[in-house]
Amino acid sequence: MRVTIPADEALLDTYLPAAKPDGSGVGANYADQVLKLMKQTLPDGRKLVAKRRGLKLSVTIGERAGHAIMRRIEHGPDARVIFERALGDAAREAGAEFSREPGALHLDL
Repeated sequence: MRVTIPADEALLDTYLPAAKPDGSGVGANYADQVLKLMKQTLPDGRKLVAKRRGLKLSVTIGERAGHAIMRRIEHGPDARVIFERALGDAAREAGAEFSREPGALHLDL
């Protein structure tokens, strides 16, 4: 099953560190805005929840959970890339594959 989460790129870009600096260095404000979009109930009744605490991302799909850390040194200075790599790792641990295209985020369950 593929879950598509619509994302307004122009709005999300206003939360990148270049436009709205935060003290984290990895784009915590950007991550929070994207993670807000992911809170929903899937068609099969499971809940999809994504949270951030510090640099740690948690993705929960039904009963399965995945965790990852946003790593600036390993994934470069671009906050968008740092977040996407961490989200991909957390989703994979929770049993899904994360992909992105302009205007949408996809989770393949």
